[in-house]
Amino acid sequence: MNKSELEKQIATKNSITLKEAGKIIDMFTGSIMSALEAGEEVQLIGFGNFSVSKVKAREGRNPRTGAVINIPTHNSPRFKVGQKLKDAVNK
Repeated sequence: MNKSELEKQIATKNSITLKEAGKIIDMFTGSIMSALEAGEEVQLIGFGNFSVSKVKAREGRNPRTGAVINIPTHNSPRFKVGQKLKDAVNK
């Protein structure tokens, strides 16, 4: 399912327009991104937790040339699945 299909599903189930459904999705994702940028964790009980973890600097290799490259420290978004979501997928 892509964003436009999700918009259609939300609009149909909630009797709203596609534009309103798109705004809801954008507000949801924007809020999560803002919280993660601020270093906060977002917990949606039963669905899952969004968080940020630091990845240490390391050496890697260029697959084409085999040359050693330095990969700097960076932040990586993480998602830990909640129990209700696990149960729904495994029915």
